Amino acid sequence: MKIYVGNLNNETTEPQLRASFEKFGEVSSLDIIKDKESGKPKGFAFVEMSSDENAQKAISGLHDTDFAGNMLKVSKAQNK
Repeated sequence: MKIYVGNLNNETTEPQLRASFEKFGEVSSLDIIKDKESGKPKGFAFVEMSSDENAQKAISGLHDTDFAGNMLKVSKAQNK
């Protein structure tokens, strides 16, 4: 399942974010979205977890929690 993670601190690194999600299970992929021109983070990311069950646990466990000074917004990613 692909998960949307919003309201990220601009200093967040992939290893930091991965460590938070790996508490709930295996992370298949993680992508912090960056501006194409400046290369600066846009404040959100997508995390894909190997099982839907672990993804749901991560969403429940991390939504509205403090991460590096910001309250995370975590939900199932919407299809384009």
